[in-house]
Order: sequence, then structure tokens, then C-alpha cells
Amino acid sequence: MKTPKVPAEQKVIRVIVVDDHDMVRSGLGAFLMAYDDLELVAEASGGEQAVMLSEKLRPDVVLMDMVMPDVDGPSATRLIRERCPEVQIIALTSFKDKHLIQGALQAGAIGYLLKDVSADELAEAIRAAHAGRPTLAPEATQVLIQVATQPAELGHDLTEREQEILALMVKGLNNPEIAEQLVISLSTAKFHVSNVLSKLGATSRTEAVALAVQHGLIDPA
Repeated sequence: MKTPKVPAEQKVIRVIVVDDHDMVRSGLGAFLMAYDDLELVAEASGGEQAVMLSEKLRPDVVLMDMVMPDVDGPSATRLIRERCPEVQIIALTSFKDKHLIQGALQAGAIGYLLKDVSADELAEAIRAAHAGRPTLAPEATQVLIQVATQPAELGHDLTEREQEILALMVKGLNNPEIAEQLVISLSTAKFHVSNVLSKLGATSRTEAVALAVQHGLIDPA
């Protein structure tokens, strides 16, 4: 059943759905159609496309998958927030991984929800995000509590993709070689390398590699 019609003075919330699975995007699109105050303006199958569409369309809210084959959710979230700070992002994922949750929130996501959330709960989270209010799954709240009470280790906020990138850097691969190895664009490889340097507080690739080996962040073999 559709919700009551939106008053003329109430703004419809424009949403982009980002997920690398066609069925998930289709389901989320159908969900949005059930609410008169929510509008699907675009779908993206990966993080790189999500950044491009966000810059072009300037949605109100992005529903962002976290694990994707090109640019992952936290990286795409960080880039969108840098380029389009008015766009709010809700991480919507099947994963409860501590590092993934922390990475998404540090990247600027205002919400973190699991995909088993109910339709009404997701709709309320979108409205809350549009109003600047966070909505967090209990697992995300627990991670925030842990982070507040425990000292962070170097590299704790590296995403799975960034860990892959770092491992290739340790092996001596340059950006074009990393792009070829991971079947990603050169610009995407450069973006990930830049994120790795930033998160490790390194000023060069050499320093990043030294820190990775020193702190046991990767297996140098």
C-alpha cells in the first residue's frame, strides 16, 4: 500500500541506489516506488559510476553497497562526500565486519544498515539522513563504542581493496601495473593508492611500504 500523497510543500527525497547485484538494485528500486516522498533518480552498479552519477545528478541520499569489484563502498563514499558534501550516504550491506563499518563511517556515511532491514525502517533512515540525522544498525553502534574505548592500530581503517593495493605496492608494482593486475582503471588505482598513503600517514610509496612491513599489515612474501 502506498503512503499518502506528499503535500506540495514537502520536498521529494531523490535517491541513488548503488549495488553490483542487479536483483538488489531492482528490489530497492521497487521499494522506493512504494513511498510518495522517495524518488529513484538513478542506479549504479559500482563505486566509480556512483561517484560520477552523484556529481551529475546531486541526489539527496545515496544507498551505498559496501563490497563492490571496482571502487568499494567506503572509497566511493569518501569521494562523493568530498565532491558533493550536501549528499548524504547510507551504507546498506550484508556485512557486519568491524573494519568495513568503521571505514564507512570514517568516510562520511551518515547511516549503516544491514540489508535485512524492513522497508519502513529503511524509508525512515532515508528521511533521517536527508534531515542530517544518523541511523545505525546495532552492530555499527557497537563498533563505535569499541573504537571509543580502544586505541586504533595503524592500518585499521584500510578497506579490503586498499589492503590488496598495499600488498601490490609492497611487491613493487606501480600504478599502471596495479590497475592491470586488479582489472581496474588507472584513475581508480591512483585513487586507492592515495587513500592508502593518507590512512597510513605516509608521504611516499616507499614510506607506506616500510610502515606496512614494520607493522605487519601485509605478508611481504
